[in-house]
Amino acid sequence: MKIGLVGYPGSGKTTVFSALTGLEVETGYGGGKAHLGTVKVPDPRVDALASLYTPKKTTYAEVTFSDLAGGHEGLDRAVLNQMRPLDALCQVVRAFPDASGDPADPLAEIEGLRTETILADLEVVENRIERLRKDRSAPGELALLERLGGELEAERALRDVELGPEEQRIVSGFTFLSQKPLLLVLNVPEDRVGEDAPAEVAEAAAANGLGLVVLSAQVEMEIAQMDDDDQREFLESLGLGEPARFRFIRAAYELCDLIAMLTAGPDECRSWPVARGTPAPQAAGKIHSDIERGFIRAEVVAYDDLVALGSEAKCRDAGKLRVEGKNYVIEDGDVVHFRFNV
Repeated sequence: MKIGLVGYPGSGKTTVFSALTGLEVETGYGGGKAHLGTVKVPDPRVDALASLYTPKKTTYAEVTFSDLAGGHEGLDRAVLNQMRPLDALCQVVRAFPDASGDPADPLAEIEGLRTETILADLEVVENRIERLRKDRSAPGELALLERLGGELEAERALRDVELGPEEQRIVSGFTFLSQKPLLLVLNVPEDRVGEDAPAEVAEAAAANGLGLVVLSAQVEMEIAQMDDDDQREFLESLGLGEPARFRFIRAAYELCDLIAMLTAGPDECRSWPVARGTPAPQAAGKIHSDIERGFIRAEVVAYDDLVALGSEAKCRDAGKLRVEGKNYVIEDGDVVHFRFNV
């Protein structure tokens, strides 16, 4: 999963990036380049499976963070274009006074990004509608885009517009910004570590279907650069149960409606992020396209059953190992072995 961090100047976006990745990078907008960092998704289920199988390799799901380059004027066209290939967006919102002492205005920043993404999408839609009206090659696409254009003109983000499967397929190539899952990170001062978001910010996030995580980027950046023992001690002193990146990753998974499919064996134990509701053949395609193309069946056992009984053989004897076909929908924590032929 690729998540882009975006924020207005002074929001602490790059400090949040360092807090999430543990990387030390230059803050400020002088560099004009994006920073990339990859974080393994913690999952104790993978560790437990590795204890059972002692595999040659243990692989966790990963999240790649992109600290998008920006300019002094905020979210210009270059920044908006950098956002398009990403799976989800994270807006870092300032909740502390700026260098001049001016108070924060989180709601204005949230509304600002919302407006800019809607306008950017409207420009794409209008340009495509103009071409389709000239060549009349795709009346169905034209009708859909005219409807979406009306929604955007009404200042409605496309993530709030219900689309059928075929409509989703049509618009997928446009990479609309206001359709992407959006997670808000409220960057609070050090003396507000552990506090909840102000009610008006929480209400704005809920009203717009956005995820919300509260953290102090400066504190979390220091935590991310500590060794494990010092990290645990410092977190306890602050009344925090875990580093912000763990809370962030869980919130991102929930926002994107992702679950973990597990595979296990002597060669590798691994977690695979898949969208909730994914049928078995398409989930198999996450591993390799050949497995999806030649899918025969999926042999499935629930993680809890496998760990409780201790082996696939015991799960089979107890009737806990199931053979599922093409219509089976993968569940969170399924340990799956795919049979295929190509």
